[in-house]
Amino acid sequence: MRTSLAVPDEILEEFDATWQAEGLDSRSRAVREAMAEYVERHRTLETTTGTVTGVVVFDYEHERVIERLHSAQHDYQDAIISTSHAHQGDWCLETVFVKGEAERIRGLIYRLKDFDGVRRVRFMFL
Repeated sequence: MRTSLAVPDEILEEFDATWQAEGLDSRSRAVREAMAEYVERHRTLETTTGTVTGVVVFDYEHERVIERLHSAQHDYQDAIISTSHAHQGDWCLETVFVKGEAERIRGLIYRLKDFDGVRRVRFMFL
């Protein structure tokens, strides 16, 4: 199936440089692999059940997110064990250590992903 995507130039340039450096034979193959990884992360998030301990890491533009982030952290304080924060210019990196029911942690992750100004959200469950 053929499809088209609207991708900012700087992301496409970095993507192309990455798949070429890895020695892949085409952009199409790299996109398929990236899509498969995305689907696998989603599947893991959706199928995990029971009580989990883990970490959620995300980066964001401080000014665009900070008020809503504080609100989310208070709303999920039953599941958040602790946080760690680092500044990187206009961007911040946040690490949130969590423990609770998988469904509750999933809600936190999806809430963070919904914020304008959050670039990436990654998680790892133990």
